[in-house]
This record gives sequence, structure tokens and C-alpha cells, in this order.
Amino acid sequence: QVQLVESGGGSVQAGGSLRLSCAASGFTFGWYCMAWFRQAPGKKREGVGIINRWGGTTYSESVKGRFTISQDNAKSALYLQMNNLKSEDSGMYYCAADQVRCGALEPANFAYWGQGTPVTVSS
Repeated sequence: QVQLVESGGGSVQAGGSLRLSCAASGFTFGWYCMAWFRQAPGKKREGVGIINRWGGTTYSESVKGRFTISQDNAKSALYLQMNNLKSEDSGMYYCAADQVRCGALEPANFAYWGQGTPVTVSS
């Protein structure tokens, strides 16, 4: 079955960087739309960015220019490089996948989810 496992979260000071990874298994990775979401305590889950099967990316306005999504199809891995981190970037970060939909960066558009990895940015 589809399995997504995130790693790489941690604590960092504002202005620092982190690189998150998502190891995928149970499906043909390159055929799926992949995305990163995040959720801060008490807030709704929000989209960070999406990468389609052709490598095209879209980002939320709040992270554009600071975050970069990439993938390695040979390793079935998704990455999120986060630079110039701000305190408002803190939260649980989730990897998500869907075979059919690759449009809006909305949680309802993604069928498969990882358990998340926490990111804490201190100012």
C-alpha cells in the first residue's frame, strides 16, 4: 500500500535552513502528484507547495522564494529545502500524494498522507 514517511524536521533559529525528506513506497512515484503541507497548533492545514509528474512546481505566497520542492524518482523521494526560515514557518510538515488530482493546493485533493515531521523556528 501507499506509504509516505517524512524526516528531517527539527529546531532552528530564524534565518536558518532545514531540508525535509519524504520517502515514498507502494506506488509508482513518478506518476503521482506530490505536495508538502504544514499545520501549526490550532490552525488549519495549509499548502506549502506542489510538484507535478513533469517536475513543475507551485508554491504558496508565504514561502515563495524561500522554499524549494524537488524529487528524485529513482529514489522515490520528495524533498523540501527551506531557507530563511521564520517563526511563522513552525508547525508539523506533511508529505502528500495523489494520482489523479494535481491542481489546487488543498488537503482534500490528496488521498495519501505521511505522519508528519515537526519544524520549530525560534526567533
